[in-house]
Formats: sequence, structure tokens, C-alpha cells
Amino acid sequence: MNDIGIAPSILAADFGYLMRDIKEVENAECLHIDVMDGHYVNNISFGIPVIQSIRKYTDMKFFTHLMITEPEHYIKAFADAGSDNITFHVECSDDPDRLIDEIKALGKSAGIAVHPDTPIEKVFPFIGKVEIILVMTVYPGFGGQGYLDISDERISRLRKEIDDRGADTVIAVDGGVAEDNIRHIYEKGARLFVAGSSVFHAEDPSKAVEDLKRCAISS
Repeated sequence: MNDIGIAPSILAADFGYLMRDIKEVENAECLHIDVMDGHYVNNISFGIPVIQSIRKYTDMKFFTHLMITEPEHYIKAFADAGSDNITFHVECSDDPDRLIDEIKALGKSAGIAVHPDTPIEKVFPFIGKVEIILVMTVYPGFGGQGYLDISDERISRLRKEIDDRGADTVIAVDGGVAEDNIRHIYEKGARLFVAGSSVFHAEDPSKAVEDLKRCAISS
């Protein structure tokens, strides 16, 4: 992955024209796919059949974010469906190390996500073990929320811990990312930015992806 990546979240796409919307953002580094089960978060999105369907029509990397309880029952199914990265929540597993090993044994990259109310230190043991740590910068479950200011310190502390260990784990952020704050979040240490509304609700989603990248690295 380059120094900065944009991951459009299809949660904000028009499901009636899903492949049209995905084709418009193929200039992004990967596609973020939010899977919600109505238990861990108070919403239901989509699952394996949708991933299988869209996998046939795009070569984009699929970063599948499992906002589900008992993710251990579904890792292989989401891998087989076409996910390139599988990210699960630290709050939803009694044995994250085993899940990480299973994901990697299936030839996929692994990620671990953390809820805004969970101490950021909970993911420190997995630095260097996962490719991505996903810091939720909104309360998970619904798109269109504003960035939580409490995220600044959490990202900064995680950035310092990763750097102190000399690890190459990427900090991803999910929620409230827009042109007017992406530079600030980048400076705190994030490098992969999940963006839903700011991309898919733009007049030109492809341009919105490039504008976010530009805003992140411009001084």
C-alpha cells in the first residue's frame, strides 16, 4: 500500500446501482465492505452473497469489515467470497490470535478493529501481527456521522506504539473522513481512510477519491 490510501465504503453507495458506483471508484486503493449483523451493531447491511456477486465484476481489493458477533464462524466463508482483507472487532473475539492465524492461513491479510469506547491499548498486542488496525472514528453501525474528536489522541497513541516497535502495521480510520479533516487525521498517524458519504454522495466519486488524497498530503 502507498503512503496514503482511500477505501470507499459501499455502505454509502446506491444499492440499486451498486456496480455502477463501484466502477466509479476503481481509482481507489481498495473497497471497504461493512458487514453488519444487527447484533454487534444496531443495523443490518449485507453479507456473503453480495460480496460474491460484485467480486465477479471488479479487480479492486476487497477489505471486508466484520461488525458481527462470533466472527470465527464466518472467516472462511468471507475469504471464499472474495475478500482480500478480513478485519474483525477486538470486542467480538475471545481469541483474536487464533482468528488472525486463520485469516492468514487462508491467504488473506488480517485486520483488527476497535470501537471508540474500547481502550486503544486493547489492540497493542496485535501490532505487527495484523496488516491493518482499524480505528473507528464514529460509533459503528450507520454512515454519515461526524468524526469523533476523541479519536485524535487514540490515533496518535497507536501511531507512537507502532513506530516505537518498528512495525509496519497500517492505521486505518473509519468514520467522518472528509476533505476538511483528512489532513489533520493524516498528521495524527492514519494512512488508510475509509470514506463513504464524502465519496459516493459526491457529484463525481472518482474525483472525490483523488481530492481526498490531495487534501491529505497537501500542506
